[in-house]
Amino acid sequence: MSKGNNTGRALKKAVITGTRLIRKYSLLNFTQAEKEIKDLSDEPIVAVDVMGGDFAPVEIVKGAVRAASELGIHVQLVGPLDRISRELSKYDIKNLPIEIVEATDFISMEDKQPALAIRRKPNSSIMVATAQVANGKAHAVVSAGSTGAAATAAIFHLKRISGIERPGIACVIPTTKQPMILIDAGGNVDSTPSQMAQHAMMGSLFAIGTLGIDSPRVGMLNIGEEAGKGNAATKLGFEALQNLQTINFVGNVEGRTLSENYCDVLVADGFVGNVFLKTLEGAIKMCFQMMHQELTSSLDLKMGAMICKPAFRKIKNERLNYAKYGGAVLLGVNGVVVIAHGISNDFAIMNAIKLGAETAKSQIVEKIKVALKSEQNDETSAQSQIENHSENHSDEKQEV
Repeated sequence: MSKGNNTGRALKKAVITGTRLIRKYSLLNFTQAEKEIKDLSDEPIVAVDVMGGDFAPVEIVKGAVRAASELGIHVQLVGPLDRISRELSKYDIKNLPIEIVEATDFISMEDKQPALAIRRKPNSSIMVATAQVANGKAHAVVSAGSTGAAATAAIFHLKRISGIERPGIACVIPTTKQPMILIDAGGNVDSTPSQMAQHAMMGSLFAIGTLGIDSPRVGMLNIGEEAGKGNAATKLGFEALQNLQTINFVGNVEGRTLSENYCDVLVADGFVGNVFLKTLEGAIKMCFQMMHQELTSSLDLKMGAMICKPAFRKIKNERLNYAKYGGAVLLGVNGVVVIAHGISNDFAIMNAIKLGAETAKSQIVEKIKVALKSEQNDETSAQSQIENHSENHSDEKQEV
């Protein structure tokens, strides 16, 4: 019995390996994807939760106006009419692609239980904005409010993509060479190996559309590079990613090697990913504070700092500026949901709206569906070949 199981596993591995070699330079059959994907409007509409964020509605409306005027993106401002009108009166919005969608309530940052708040406030700005996408009136939703509220509203209105166990949050983080995608950045505290595999697949597709990389390298965040490193969850996750057909898996990646750009997509469970992300943010902030302390400690250093100021400004305002990336995308639901940082200013909101529009145009939802179908077909094919092999082997025994 044991020998038969080993034969079946060996055959399945051979089938999977063969398929992987065939797809080595083509992760997905995008010809098939294009046939199944409907054309999106050339001008995506982005619904913006005006009341989400620490500086709402002032910075949210200001950022939306910038997105409409500087980028030409069609924006829907969702929230209380009086609050939106008061803020819009500060700007010349004549001929700008801006419309107002009324929501009589909103979820504040003091609401500690977002799932409960969503049920108590069905006409809140995040619920109405997400409903705009669900009803086909907008292509993406952006919110700088509670992550839990945005995720709950997305699952309530948009639902999970069929086959996706749990959505994951994908965000862009900087490295010394080029940006990298981190998933899951906090959507799930405890992720199973199969969920991490699905997040890896979605993150890879997101990297293709966002970073423009043909075959993104996918790594798993771990305490060592060796395959046997980590706890039970990461070991099983490693195996799940290794057997996944639709990604270019390169193995484990340590957090300290981030600057060396070993991968384009970094996979972790939501707890570890969120800790990693916030630790990275804190480390960057600490480094700038320490540099400021040292460079202002003497007149000579102050003069040297003045000479290097353009380089410091470029690093802080461009290469390490969270606002440049806009926000994170909740992958795995039937729609585009962008979750911006709670402290987002107008520049960050403008870029979050841009991210929403570009992600919608990339047809990420439909591509995830195609990838799931492709993976399911591969598993079915492998299982069928194993069953056929078993039947043939049984027939040979009977003949003997």
